[in-house]
Amino acid sequence: MKTTPYIPSFIARYKAAFVMGLLLYSSISFAQTGNPVIDAMVKEETNNSQLEILAHELCDGIGPRLLGSPQMKAANDWAVAKYKSWGIDARNEKWGEWRGWERGISHIDMISPRVKSLEGTQLAWSPGMGKKTVTAEIVILPDLADSNAFKAWLPSVKGKFVMISMCQPTGRPDDNLKEFALKETFDKDTANRSAMTKAWALRIRKTGKTNNTLPVALENAGAVGILINNWSKGWGVDKIFDAKTKIVPTVDIGLEDYGMLYRLVESGNSPTISVHTESKELGAVPTFNTIGEIKGTEKPNEYVMLSAHFDSWDGGTGATDNGTGTLTMMEAMRLLKKFYPNPKRTILVGHWSGEEEGLNGSRAFVEDHPEIVSNLQALFNQDNGTGRVINLTGQGFKDVEAPLTKWLAAVPDTIKNRIRTRFPGTPSGGGSDNASFVAVGAPGFSLSSLNWAYSIYTWHTNRDTYDKIIFDDVRNNAMLTAIMIYMACEDPAKISTVKADVKWPTQTKATRRGGLDK
Repeated sequence: MKTTPYIPSFIARYKAAFVMGLLLYSSISFAQTGNPVIDAMVKEETNNSQLEILAHELCDGIGPRLLGSPQMKAANDWAVAKYKSWGIDARNEKWGEWRGWERGISHIDMISPRVKSLEGTQLAWSPGMGKKTVTAEIVILPDLADSNAFKAWLPSVKGKFVMISMCQPTGRPDDNLKEFALKETFDKDTANRSAMTKAWALRIRKTGKTNNTLPVALENAGAVGILINNWSKGWGVDKIFDAKTKIVPTVDIGLEDYGMLYRLVESGNSPTISVHTESKELGAVPTFNTIGEIKGTEKPNEYVMLSAHFDSWDGGTGATDNGTGTLTMMEAMRLLKKFYPNPKRTILVGHWSGEEEGLNGSRAFVEDHPEIVSNLQALFNQDNGTGRVINLTGQGFKDVEAPLTKWLAAVPDTIKNRIRTRFPGTPSGGGSDNASFVAVGAPGFSLSSLNWAYSIYTWHTNRDTYDKIIFDDVRNNAMLTAIMIYMACEDPAKISTVKADVKWPTQTKATRRGGLDK
């Protein structure tokens, strides 16, 4: 993977168009603040942002960053090399080990009653099939009376693929139905979907199994593969998580193709599919956080931190969860190193792995570095997609309104005026890595973003890819983060960590060994 700067032609074309209107844009949007460091960082990010190049290298080149995969380690090494090319000290810190797994190719085709290539993705950590291809008929999990009836039916799955998800009545999102359907049609369709969802959940419960244990029971009975559809309620988008099977593959089939197969089975057409999926089990592999550092000059043992998780699920390429948070922090570090190379406090950036499995990388850092956590001036974390930051709360700390408001006042109006603040706020109990710090009473703040339909279209989905990044918003976030870090470093006072009278989360220990007992 290249680490030296290069500009692919599609990025060059984008930048050429962008630069044409830059002088007018910058004069209107980013008036001079009078602070030379802030003005220089804003000018650099406006005129010479590296975000498109970084995003291309990370999302297109390295790709998704599933914990335990070679791509996760490649991303760790890429970030270290990138930081060093900017003159920033960086290192990978081992915090545990995880089940190593590498995704291989997948081919899913319908052979009869006609030929059609199907859209599908094997789930993370799905067992591979080696070099063999399996061709077999499909059966649907029937609506059985109870667990005894399920046990009696189980032998019939031998040698077959089993569909265990509901067939969605429509692939149209609710907002599309609401816009175009008659009210009575919309009400009928949404009520029908709700009733079908409840009925399918009951169908699963009557087997005596859960969504986690049902696939295992089916593979133990001789099923050759499990077919699911985890629709995310948007056009062509599915959530892609992890397989529960240990022997045979679990494949998510796109809604349109899943529905077609389901209806063919129901109508007695006995569809046959051919599946070939490859993956590699890599045993126990070490897991790392990537840490970058700009040493402080006056108070080197006090710390200001940038934070974002680096890992992702691997149905897409992890572009907005959390490539954009990662890129925000990297770009902010580049700006800080270039225009504020001698900060008063030490600046650290943490790129955490294992967030998707329970904030494990950041929790491990909190456990391993009490000397940093106890001397933390502030940590700023960004995780919820590509949108511009619109919310900042005090995370339950009683006296942080004054310093955060002061720091935010230095940010250009066109960025800060879009941000709602709330103090003292409520401490994060989970959700993202700032919660690991808040749980031990350290000031970890979330830079919460405009959602851009994040939860439906890109959060853990097969469509979380480079093209979903809104670079103007990410540029604003990089400027915001760099300025907040600068102001936190410059503030002569240490931030208060006195807690408001609110319910506080308890610390959860990191899981340092995962997936290895499957």
